[in-house]
Amino acid sequence: METVTYTAADGIGWVTLNRPDVMNAFNGQMLDELSALWRSLRTDDDVRVIVLTGAGDRAFCTGLDRTSIVGDGTAEGGIGFTSSPFHQDDPGARLGPKTNDLWKPVIAAVNGMACGGAFYLLGECDILIAAEEATFFDPHVTYGMPASYESILLVGRMPIGEVLRMQLTGANERLSAKRAYEMGMVSEVVPRGDLHAAAEQLAASIASSPTIAVQATLKAIWTAYEHGRRVALDQGYAFAYLGTDLEMLREGQGQFTGGKRKEWRLR
Repeated sequence: METVTYTAADGIGWVTLNRPDVMNAFNGQMLDELSALWRSLRTDDDVRVIVLTGAGDRAFCTGLDRTSIVGDGTAEGGIGFTSSPFHQDDPGARLGPKTNDLWKPVIAAVNGMACGGAFYLLGECDILIAAEEATFFDPHVTYGMPASYESILLVGRMPIGEVLRMQLTGANERLSAKRAYEMGMVSEVVPRGDLHAAAEQLAASIASSPTIAVQATLKAIWTAYEHGRRVALDQGYAFAYLGTDLEMLREGQGQFTGGKRKEWRLR
């Protein structure tokens, strides 16, 4: 891969958007490489949780690289748009982990600016943490474009009034990491130098639990988020059944009755 770097250790996969010269904006090549990577991780049993971040200190991702927009989509690395509103190559169809059917936890470690199409990725990550310098905004409307998919993915992750304000003010306002934390979009804000360690600590705590139980819990929560409480409850038994392994259950019971407790931290 050229636009993405990937390493793995101790059950954690580290995915880094690697186009720092254009603030990690995505082009067709990055879409292809990310899609292939997400799909390959579905069958990699050694990886139980993934951390997604951006290369450099300036940006996590600034959305679509506008120089890669190609009318017919035939140029190398291009993203095509056709003449019909009913046929289009939408970046979201290849960009995020959920649309590539990856149901392992993904933590976004937002290291800098996140704007526009970055919300395709952030909207499909499970937990967001951020460096103190991180900012969030969506300039679509400022430049005459509707903020459609990005806005939809943010609903439920931010209060509706805050989604409306951010999307309608476009490039005129930016959310600080502190404000994103206050509204619940980001779960933790740390100094930039501590971001990797914070992501690793969080990922390791998730990776320490049985994989199948974690994935079933993840699927149950996203089902409730996307389909509503009633539908999720109707499917709840199936998730509980699929996510229960008798051997892991016995190990967990042994830990509980043996008096060994996890060391925890207050945040």
